[in-house]
Order: sequence, then structure tokens, then C-alpha cells
Amino acid sequence: MGEPLYRRVVVKISGEYLAGAQPFGIDQSVLDRVASDVIDATARGIEIALVVGGGNIFRGVDVSSRGVSRPTGDSMGMLATVMNCLALESAIERKGKSARTLCALVMPQVCELFTRKTALRYLSEGRVVLLAGGTGNPFFTTDTTAVLRASEIGAQAVLKATNVDGVYSADPKVDKNAKRFERLTHSQAIEGGYKVMDATAFALARETSLPIIVFSIAESGSIGAILDGTGRGTIVAG
Repeated sequence: MGEPLYRRVVVKISGEYLAGAQPFGIDQSVLDRVASDVIDATARGIEIALVVGGGNIFRGVDVSSRGVSRPTGDSMGMLATVMNCLALESAIERKGKSARTLCALVMPQVCELFTRKTALRYLSEGRVVLLAGGTGNPFFTTDTTAVLRASEIGAQAVLKATNVDGVYSADPKVDKNAKRFERLTHSQAIEGGYKVMDATAFALARETSLPIIVFSIAESGSIGAILDGTGRGTIVAG
């Protein structure tokens, strides 16, 4: 293994991925494998913060047509991210690595409130930091949260973990002729309307000159491979 490309990153993991083959909930084997991948990466001196979505438990946009307002639905989705972060924190700590969940929402009985200073202190101590509760505001996705928090803590990149090995011109599971991109600019990603990350996240990354690497987390060691520069993914930068 060569020298890591980055020393501090934010890894964004979808809640749906944690469900594994189940329609909802948390697959313990998936949770444990993600925890192991993260720990292996930190063993090389890399500081990692994690943003986890909540779609395996609840998606706020799904209830907007059922009499629940979008702000209320988004707040419910934020709570789902807290549950996922706490589950992943426990999985990491069971494997012997210290981790802390910091939340954009005030819930002191459950986890600490996110502040930039606290996050930086825990990272410098070698802990894995899990960032829960989204931005704390409705109408913003956890993709945007990942870019926002990465910019706040001075991360060198956002690693967007998905079920596909990069950004494609169309869904490769549907269109066999979909083109895979090795590299895109933030503007190209926005103009292309690629659904792998929302436009607000790409726009903020462009403003803060933050690279985003889209890769598949389906195989063990994929996070470390991306950090080594040997993994397969699409780099969105410039």
C-alpha cells in the first residue's frame, strides 16, 4: 500500500445500503463489514468522519403526500440518521475502535451536539466521528450534509459510497449502454443531472473546491482502496 491520497475524509454511506438485502432496517453483517473497513482505513493514520443516511428506516419525502408536512417528514428522517449512526458507532466500538456520534439536533441523553471544535478534537484523538441529524434543517439531504461537514472540518475529500463503481450517464442496471465517467467537474455533474448526488451537494463542493469520489462499497476494503488511489471510482473535482 502506498501513501494515502488524503489524511482526513468524510465518507457518506446511504441508509439503504445498511439494510442489505432486506427492504428496511439494518443488516448486522453489512454494518460489521462497514465498521471493519473504516477501522482498517484509520489504522493508517487517516481521520474519518461518517455521514449516514436514514432511508433504510424512514425517508421524509415519502410522507409528504400523506398529510405530513415536508419539514416534519424531514425531521423524522433526521432522527432515522441518528439511529443508524448509533448502530454504526456501536459496531465500530465492539471491534475495539473509539467512535463518537455528534448530532445537529440537541438530544443530550442520546449523543453530543455537533460543533466544529468537538469534531476536530475527536478526530485528532484518533476517534471515528459519526455525524447524525443531517444539517439540522429540512429540505437538505445527507449528501449536502456530507459536503457541508467536510468543508467545516477541513476534510480533503468526500467519499460517496454507493452500489455502483462511479458516476454513469444513466442507471447501469437499467441501461447496458450507460457510459461510466472516470472524471467530471462539479459543473458537469450538475449540468448532467446525474442522480448519484444531489445538485446542492455538488454546488457546495464546487464553491469550496472539495473533490467528491463516487465508488462502490460492495466489496471489503473498498474505502482503503479509494484512499490508496487503487480503487475504482469517479472523481468529481475542479
